[in-house]
Amino acid sequence: MNDYLVVGLGLAGISFCEQLERNKKTYKVFNDTSQISSLVAGGLYNPIILKRFTLAWNADSQLETAMHFYKQLEIKLNVKLDCKIPIYRKFASIEEQNLWFEAADKPKLSKFLSMEIIENRNECINASFGLGQVLYTGRIDTKRLVDAYVAFLIKSDNLISETFDFDNLIIHKEHIEYKSIKAKKIVFSTGFGLKSNPYFDYLPLTGNKGELLTIKAPKLKENNIIKSAVFIIPLGNDLYRVGATYERTDKSNSPTEAARKELLEKLQTFLNCDYEIVDHVAGIRPTVADRRPLAGLHPEYSNLIVLNGFGSRGVLIAPTVSYQLYNHIEKGEMLPPEIDINRFSKRFAAKRS
Repeated sequence: MNDYLVVGLGLAGISFCEQLERNKKTYKVFNDTSQISSLVAGGLYNPIILKRFTLAWNADSQLETAMHFYKQLEIKLNVKLDCKIPIYRKFASIEEQNLWFEAADKPKLSKFLSMEIIENRNECINASFGLGQVLYTGRIDTKRLVDAYVAFLIKSDNLISETFDFDNLIIHKEHIEYKSIKAKKIVFSTGFGLKSNPYFDYLPLTGNKGELLTIKAPKLKENNIIKSAVFIIPLGNDLYRVGATYERTDKSNSPTEAARKELLEKLQTFLNCDYEIVDHVAGIRPTVADRRPLAGLHPEYSNLIVLNGFGSRGVLIAPTVSYQLYNHIEKGEMLPPEIDINRFSKRFAAKRS
């Protein structure tokens, strides 16, 4: 009898597995790589919404938890994951500069927004009104994280590389069975794959497609993340990640010509050098109608649990919400109402009727 089964191994699955590891719980993980949003993500951690110069939801406390979480993972997996890089927000006008200063003067934002206007010295970047620096930012190499965690689970004999088949799930009062495996509880952290989960498909997971380009630009020589119409994220060796798009209707993982065109048009508004496109990827972010995560126990089957809906800020959100969910399950602590799936109880009741 295992304590847990975990289905899905993106940021949500890994963060919950770490809670199980720290509390010495036994578990198995099912992963079929069908959901790739964590693999193709830009991986930025940034506490500020740069369109409006506001603090993202609970970003100050989430950032502190996340930095400790990824540091511990680096030690455990013996791999470099956290690249601390400043984010420079390109100003489009004097008015934007003034809005930045107003925001930086607010108590919750002053820690994260530098009061200095940085003069642009990179001839390949058009930024005549200068740049504003966001502090305590960087990039987690999410692909490296997933790859390293898969290797860790294989070594510990905790990984089952197959698609989870709901027809083989048997729910008992005190445990669940799946084929020859028994566990006290099962956690679904399958990203957009939750849409095909018959137990949690009532939840309003909408999904949002994001596409990114990787370019090679030998003349750019930029070591900071630049945010204008799109992000330019340095990867090393003259490679830069450019993104991302937000598409609400297309739910495939296939890159599109329309997104490629959109990204290039936005890039060319502020990049002034030659470059070569070397990669183009896409993935579906697990977004929710109210822009908050989905965590909690199924309304009828308390041994069925969901952890999902981190959207584009999964790097920041996952460590905190997985900790809150684990304590809810094992210690009876209340989940914050804004992430508890009980907020959608009427949708479940409507489905039942």
